Amino acid sequence: MSRIGKVPVALPSGVSATAEGSVLSVKGPKGTLTMPMLDDISYGIEDGRIVVRPANDTKRARSFWGMHRTLVQNLVTGVTDGFTKVLEITGVGYRAAAQGRNLRLQLGYSHDVNIAVPEGLEVKTPDPTTVEISGNDRQRVGQLAAEIRQWRKPEPYKGKGIKYRGEFIFRKEGKKK
Repeated sequence: MSRIGKVPVALPSGVSATAEGSVLSVKGPKGTLTMPMLDDISYGIEDGRIVVRPANDTKRARSFWGMHRTLVQNLVTGVTDGFTKVLEITGVGYRAAAQGRNLRLQLGYSHDVNIAVPEGLEVKTPDPTTVEISGNDRQRVGQLAAEIRQWRKPEPYKGKGIKYRGEFIFRKEGKKK
């Protein structure tokens, strides 16, 4: 049995949830998020909580149970607090600048890298070596952060590149004479 799936998701004040058809929607101060519901999982809204249970005793239902409870929790967290990913840029001459709905990166290439910021996400650059991505959908925030990081992954010898805040880069020793 899923230990995570057993715990109901609490709905804070100002957040409402509805399950209509095959879509679960959660509405809060930071917008509305929806998620398709599986037939193998039953979703119940009772006493200000969302309860997720397997609808039957199949292996598929039991394996999706905990994951769908976590996805429901991410919907509730997204419409109340939102999600933020912070990227740090390390390297001589490497910098970032947010310009409207675009992010401009200088990463040592012969050209600047321009990345369009999707609707619903916000990108800030508090200083030239820090990029903050925020939004209410955890998957979209993480996907944009991964796409930005893909342009120049941190390398193990000098640590140059784009890394997540708090990420440990395993350092290697250079070549010896």
